Amino acid sequence: MTNDTGVEVWRGGVNVWECDEMGHMNVRFYVTRAMQGLVGLAAELGMPEAFSPDADSTLLVREQHIRFLREARPPAPMHMTGSVVEMGETDARLLLVLTHSTTGEPAATFQTVVSHVTPRDGRPFPWTRRIRERAERLTAPVPDYAAARSIALEPFETTASLARADALDLVTISAGAVLQQDCDVFGRMGLDGFIGRVSDGIPRLVSRLRGAVVEHAETRPARVGGAVLEYRLAYLDWPRAGDRVVIRSGLAGVDSRTQRMVHWMLDPNTGRPWGVSEAVAITLDLDARKIVPISEAAQAAMRGMITPGLAL
Repeated sequence: MTNDTGVEVWRGGVNVWECDEMGHMNVRFYVTRAMQGLVGLAAELGMPEAFSPDADSTLLVREQHIRFLREARPPAPMHMTGSVVEMGETDARLLLVLTHSTTGEPAATFQTVVSHVTPRDGRPFPWTRRIRERAERLTAPVPDYAAARSIALEPFETTASLARADALDLVTISAGAVLQQDCDVFGRMGLDGFIGRVSDGIPRLVSRLRGAVVEHAETRPARVGGAVLEYRLAYLDWPRAGDRVVIRSGLAGVDSRTQRMVHWMLDPNTGRPWGVSEAVAITLDLDARKIVPISEAAQAAMRGMITPGLAL
């Protein structure tokens, strides 16, 4: 089935066990669905075995830009469509749109930069003519609601390293190892491994931030939590089973509605980055399901928590 956002590549719903303390689907499961959708879109491009053990080629995700537009809460039925934004010699920008099936409203969008690579060693090589022909039929512009809003998508040179994280005194929000069950059929850590570990560790970073928002709020909500509005994730290398990861994070900016945070996923053995991400988040009134504004007094308090110069 096709529509103005592409061909349908996934359909399902929201499970209670996929939801967190905020009462909505956790970010890792959005990314899990994006991976499901990517498998479906690869098949539509003529690569039905791209993610199977015997694949001749596969798609390696280099970047994701995610917009979270509407909450997904159980038992909402959902579906996902996919399209091609643009295609280079060995890479492409794809768009996946997760939609509430009952209302037709988009829940989240994923601009996904992929490389066409050899399965085991990840070596890029050109698309075939057959794939290009199929891609032409699936090409569509990015709708306004999926475009970058608060995060720039320009190329960058990362500054992330363990030494720099130490120098900036970035907070350690997560640390652990990659296990076999965390990896795909090619031995690389699954796509949800980065954002899921950030989600697990984020309370350590944001507890002071939410405290400042509530302390200086005109009307103090009884219960507060948080939600991410926009994300950019860049995957620079891929941990495998037995590798260790640590996530170092900091506050990069604040305004009247949002906080901007940067997360570095690092290899504690070598000090090199596995990946980097930038997120725009809000403080959420869990009863009203509305953004809690950040007053001038709260912004002033939070500016003292900003890490100057922190970037991808």
